[in-house]
Amino acid sequence: MNSFYIHRYPFIRLLIPWIAGIFCGDHFFDRSWAPLCGILFFGFFAALSFALYFLKRYSLRWCFGIAISALCFTGGWLGMTGQLQQAVCSFPKEETVYRVLITDAAQPKEHTYLCQALLKERRDTAGIYPIGHTAVLYLQQDSSASRLKSGDELLISARISPPLNNRNFDEFDYARFLMRKGISGTGYVASGKWIKCDGMNNFDLKSVASSCRRNVVSLYQELGFNGDELAVLSALTIGDKTELSDSVRESYSVAGASHILALSGLHIGLLYTMLFFILKPIARRGNIGRCVRSVFLLVLLWTFAFFTGLSPSVVRSVSMFSILAMADMVGREPLSLNTLAVAAWLMLFCNPAWLFDVGFQLSFLAVASILLIQKPIYHLITVKSRIGKHVWGLMSVSVAAQIGTAPLVLFYFSRFSVHFLLTNLVVIPLITIILYAAVVMLLLTPFSWLQIGVAGGVKKLLEGLNFFVLRAKSGQNLRRTKR
Repeated sequence: MNSFYIHRYPFIRLLIPWIAGIFCGDHFFDRSWAPLCGILFFGFFAALSFALYFLKRYSLRWCFGIAISALCFTGGWLGMTGQLQQAVCSFPKEETVYRVLITDAAQPKEHTYLCQALLKERRDTAGIYPIGHTAVLYLQQDSSASRLKSGDELLISARISPPLNNRNFDEFDYARFLMRKGISGTGYVASGKWIKCDGMNNFDLKSVASSCRRNVVSLYQELGFNGDELAVLSALTIGDKTELSDSVRESYSVAGASHILALSGLHIGLLYTMLFFILKPIARRGNIGRCVRSVFLLVLLWTFAFFTGLSPSVVRSVSMFSILAMADMVGREPLSLNTLAVAAWLMLFCNPAWLFDVGFQLSFLAVASILLIQKPIYHLITVKSRIGKHVWGLMSVSVAAQIGTAPLVLFYFSRFSVHFLLTNLVVIPLITIILYAAVVMLLLTPFSWLQIGVAGGVKKLLEGLNFFVLRAKSGQNLRRTKR
């Protein structure tokens, strides 16, 4: 890559050292000298960058570039260190009374309900002490725990401790995984050791969003969706995967289509494309029209994110496409390596720990792969018919994304479907139609007779999708048996 080429993508030159700094900040977090060194280096390189900038000597341009790169490196280091430090909290070793706020709906496990909670205060005989840290609570299964929802306040008696590992060699670092998510402790709450605070229901933005999400699921049930169709529709449209059975998860995984069950970049991209096309006539009115379209896109995308419960994966994806919409607003190329690097840098600036999220890595790597290798793959085969061009264009996008994400899929999941091309050739058009039809179905809520008709069509499409994935899984298992 020559210097002329890399100068076309300035934010890539900022993103690479920022990512390196985040890695180092995470790796050296436990070293006592790390924060002080990071602050000293950041101050030094900031002063050096300002000095070189105001000198305005062309011969020192390389020194200025190195100083900016070093500044980004130390910025990423300090950002990650600061975020991990916020998750550090000391807890009493004995069982203690806490007032907590449930921030996520309880998830059923084998013998417990897992829920994420904000520890608001700690109470003992000496007084009440504010905390303000987040913990993962495991509530013993009973009928009362199953009815808990986001926004409920509880008084619990439990022993909460910082997350720890078993310190086995080559073990998954669960403690660091929780700290990256801002979780300071974990605790088990037995039945009878907690009570719900009457009249203490907090209606913050996230709890209202979760309530809207539950209302959408209830609407699906009223329209006749149930079983696997309800589970897949909820996962595709609002990111609710609680109803997905193990057999459905396994079928989609073996068939190479498990990525469609995680509401993320693919689904937001399809929604962005639909809205971009619908609002295209507005953009023809010059710069003002393009700005109006971008504003509409931002409002509609974040409204969709709100109705999905503001889950982290959706917020990340909507943030990325919001940056692309704003790039279009100011007349920049809406999708390029530079705008992708801008989106990644801004998101990692706000939350450095997102770098270690698998969904974040897969989303950006897939888009980067499409930008870099989709066109060369498309030009490998010459297709003359119009329908053939559309089919091959879809296949080339899928191949580019799968090639780019294959190393990560193998690394994290130790599984890679060799039938992904055929599967995605059918699955991606199907879920595109399902998503667009589901949006129309929700918009038709005031017209129940029309909504019921559209719901019938969506149900047939979901049945066809599940049937195809099941057959694809059976075919792959049959080939393995013959070998």
